[in-house]
Amino acid sequence: MGGLSIGQVAERTGLSVHALRFYEREGLLADPVRRESNGRRVYTEDDVDWLNMCIKFRSSGMPLDTIRRYTDLVRQGAGNEADRLALLRSHQEAVKAQIEELNECLRVITWKVDIYQEHVDAGTADSLWVNPASQSASEAS
Repeated sequence: MGGLSIGQVAERTGLSVHALRFYEREGLLADPVRRESNGRRVYTEDDVDWLNMCIKFRSSGMPLDTIRRYTDLVRQGAGNEADRLALLRSHQEAVKAQIEELNECLRVITWKVDIYQEHVDAGTADSLWVNPASQSASEAS
């Protein structure tokens, strides 16, 4: 029966071999990784799909404990779908809040970029920052 080596999975997921071993050790894989008779790990396409989902969870700020909780619920099988949904909805709301905060940051940065662009275009950029020691704080940009 074929499968993927740890190196192949690392290449396909962008995770290091060390990170893959960490995910396995921490119980973050939905299914135990099969081993060949020589002890080498053999991964499946399902493992790759699961890992890619976990990567998105981590990239979105989901704590390892929450990923582990979700994984445990999935391993338990049918009957806890409402718990899984609640966990995912909670994280979804946290991500939406992060996006709103980032959008607010982007609005401020865009405003500053527009100001700088206007001054650069007008040749007045040297007036954008004046040493606070030589000018009151209310006059500095």
